[in-house]
Amino acid sequence: MANNPYKSQSDKAFWSRSVSTNFDSQNLIDSSTQLLRGKDKVTSAGSCFASNLVPYIESAGLTYLRTEQLPHVFSSLGQNLGYANFSAAYGNIYTTRQLLQLYLRSLGEFKPSDDKWVQEMSVIDAFRPGLKFPASSVEEFELHTKSHLRATREAFETADVFVYTFGLTEAWVSRIDGATYPACPGTIAGTYDPKKYEFRNFSVEEIVSDMAIFVEKLRGRNPKVRFILSVSPVPLVATATDQHVLTASTYSKSVLRVAADELSRNLKDVTYFPAYEIITGPQAPIEYFEDDRRNVSKLGIEKVMNTLIQSSGLVSRSVLIQKQDEVDEEKAEMLSSRITQIECDEVMLDDQL
Repeated sequence: MANNPYKSQSDKAFWSRSVSTNFDSQNLIDSSTQLLRGKDKVTSAGSCFASNLVPYIESAGLTYLRTEQLPHVFSSLGQNLGYANFSAAYGNIYTTRQLLQLYLRSLGEFKPSDDKWVQEMSVIDAFRPGLKFPASSVEEFELHTKSHLRATREAFETADVFVYTFGLTEAWVSRIDGATYPACPGTIAGTYDPKKYEFRNFSVEEIVSDMAIFVEKLRGRNPKVRFILSVSPVPLVATATDQHVLTASTYSKSVLRVAADELSRNLKDVTYFPAYEIITGPQAPIEYFEDDRRNVSKLGIEKVMNTLIQSSGLVSRSVLIQKQDEVDEEKAEMLSSRITQIECDEVMLDDQL
């Protein structure tokens, strides 16, 4: 048989040898790139799925940066919507435009004209609408916001590794200055006004541009930082387009996957991690999703996170098993539920529409 370029390809280049049989999630990762190193300080941001990273990072002995803690006076209130699950209390950051604007705000380079909503006796943060301890006055709001943005900047600029999970292409933005919100005004808080807000479905080009600017801006102040990008495997809970939610979700994830690929190929020390493929690929067990076919199960989360840790040559240990060693079975089950069913701004759309 004549020679051809496929003759020199390894088994991972062939479906029958690496997917139909002998699938190993480690083979999805470039072995020449060590994603995490033992002394790394890690900051993360992104969708609800991204918040699952934290206990696995810490169980592997890495440092997860936390620069913003819940004030002691509010500690008994608890948290929802993921505010306590990231390095600073920015909650879920679904789009790259939202991420870029957050950093620009922390640098004093962007001041949204519509950043607060006055409701009864509270002043709601438009970018953190689900906070359980909203300010009681504009003055208090400004103090909270200043402190929050300072903590965010510290988390971004002291990280060795910045992990970002792309979540959505769909967003609601201000018609005045393009400020991008984590949820449609009028769902969690605020009031929807079509004269003030409009729907956007960001393109590959816009997402790549926003993320490239963010990387450049951050490296201007934190030259050492490396980036790990992933795409959330969690489908849209609802769409503002005229499409079926399934086709809208497929479109959104496809755009995000292409954008992540372009960024990882063209920017130095920006690496794609295939969480999306591990969970949604045809090789994945049906058990990687819960019965709703949307939420990723604890089994799926463990597979993704342990792949990340092990691909870096670090020792991973099941967070759930570890916790079961320490607490009784009932409490371990509660932990499992908390890890796999993180509350999200986006999920609240189902409850309120």
